[in-house]
Parts: sequence; C-alpha cells; structure tokens
Amino acid sequence: METPPFTMCLRVKFYPPDPASLKEEITRYLVFLQLKRDLYHGRLLCKTSDAAMLAAYILQAEIGDYDPGKHPEGYSSKFQFFPKHSEKLERRIADIHKTELIGQKPEISERNFLQKAQMLETYGVDPHPCKDVSGNPAFLAFTPFGFVVLQGNKRVHFLKWNEVTKLKFEGKTFHIYANQKEDKKIILTYFAPTPEACKHLWKCGVENQAFYKLEKSSQVRTVSSSNLFFKGSRFRYSGRVAKEVMEQSAKIKREPPEIHSVSVISDGHSRCTPLLWVRVRPGLPAWLLSTYHHSVDSEVRSRCTVLEGLLLWVEESSPHPSSPTHQCVC
Repeated sequence: METPPFTMCLRVKFYPPDPASLKEEITRYLVFLQLKRDLYHGRLLCKTSDAAMLAAYILQAEIGDYDPGKHPEGYSSKFQFFPKHSEKLERRIADIHKTELIGQKPEISERNFLQKAQMLETYGVDPHPCKDVSGNPAFLAFTPFGFVVLQGNKRVHFLKWNEVTKLKFEGKTFHIYANQKEDKKIILTYFAPTPEACKHLWKCGVENQAFYKLEKSSQVRTVSSSNLFFKGSRFRYSGRVAKEVMEQSAKIKREPPEIHSVSVISDGHSRCTPLLWVRVRPGLPAWLLSTYHHSVDSEVRSRCTVLEGLLLWVEESSPHPSSPTHQCVC
C-alpha cells in the first residue's frame, strides 16, 4: 500500500456519444484530455491523415498560432502524440498547424478534435485482451455505439447495442449473443486470460449496455452470467443512463468555471495528464480547485465522480514507470 501523498488520476468511464455537444467547456476539455491520452497509448487508432489532423488540433489548442520566432524547425517533435510516428507524419502535423489552423481559438480546436475523434471506429474503446476460437489474439471493447472486436489494428466485428441480446461468461470463456438484420442470430466466443479477467469483461459489458441502450435507470435489471439452471455471478449496473445524463446536462444553469490549461510535454512514463487548472465558482466540487497531486481522503475520493453527468473514475497510480497499464495494438 502506497503512503500519502497519492497521485489521483481521473479517467472517463463512459464516453459521451457526441462529446462536442456537451454543454460546459470544462467537461469537453476533460474528454479532450482523455482522448489525447487514448491517442498516445494507441487506443484511438486512425489512418495517417486523421492522425495528422488530430495532432495538429492538439498543437493549436496548446501553443496557439504558429510563430516562426517561437517555434523553430522541428518544434512539433517535442510533443508526443502517438506511441511512435515517422518524421514524415511529424512534418505533415506541422504543415497543417502552420497553414490550416491560423486564428483558431483553443476551445474551437478542442471541439474540432472531439468531432473528428468521435467519428473513429475506436472512439471510447477500453481494450480487453482475449483470444478467438482459433487462438488468435484479439481485443474486445465496448463503445457508446456497441460491442467491438479488434484484430491486427482492424475492427473485425461491430454489434450495435440494440443487436446484443445477451452477454455471458463461464470460467475464461466469454459469449456474445446478438440478433442482426433479417433475424440473423450470431454467437461470438472469446477466451480471456483468467476467469477474473473474464468476469471483469462481462461486468464492463453489462454496464455499458445498460448505460447506452436503456431509456431510464428504472429499466435496469440484475443480470446473471450463466444459464438459469447453473449457479453464476449476478450483477446490476447502478447509476443513471446516458439519456438521463444528457438531459440533466442540458439543464445546467450555473456560471461556467474559468479554465487555465497548461501545455505539458510528456516524458512517456506519466500515467496522469497534469494539464488542468480550474478556477471555480461556489457550488462546484472542491476537488476542482487543486492540481493533480493530492493527499486524498475517502471523502474527497467519493466526490470525484460526476461532472456535468460525465462519469469519471479515480485511479491511485504507482509513481514507478514500470506500473502496468492497459495495452492495445499500435
């Protein structure tokens, strides 16, 4: 058990289907930070042209207009946008920043980034490593739009939430049942590394399906992991669903907080993104007043959950660079 001070990292658990439509700038900014992290860790996969545009939006949001007096040759190389990239891509990022984004305000660049990221197949993906029935590696994930299977940097399966009829696991085996168009029934089977990982995968699927598919939280039901005649795990999602969250967000009438973002060049090891300083007005949670290093007690942690309906979760991360993180094909 680590001793204080703890490092508190906020992560987006349920990604908004349309992040650019979020009412408050601070909420959009938090999603922007999460997607920047996803891009850097290889979760937000995209073709080269999209990657260049996303990185250019980040540059514009963080350093503003290109200034030859401040930005010497190779200035974009100081920013780590991706796990790895070529010099050609680096030059393309700088070209877009220099020529196409002049005069674009940071908040507009962030919104444009969100709109482009939202259109990618891996938007909102939290990859779970598995193997298919042939033993080939795969990543299973749940997004705002449905269930996804990734193999070799490509999406090989996509099932909309209204097509998924049941999620089930037994030991290390995970099953997805679905009805597609023309009453075509399919069953996908994958194998997790351990029974514990499989159970976690199943719970994540149950939560995501309830959150994105249901109209009201009152419709949430307890779900069993196995058949009726066999003892299995039972789980029930607890919380509001996406539609309720967005409806509540639209009713917000408070004064927006003042946001001061700080450009930070990543060292490649940090698991947190200390890019946010917020000056808030009365009525907002006190945790927004501090930077990302905290001596966190349970009372504060319990309040670090919801901002404009955006569900965040707290990760107490180790200060060691070798700490494990989720991996995805890059």
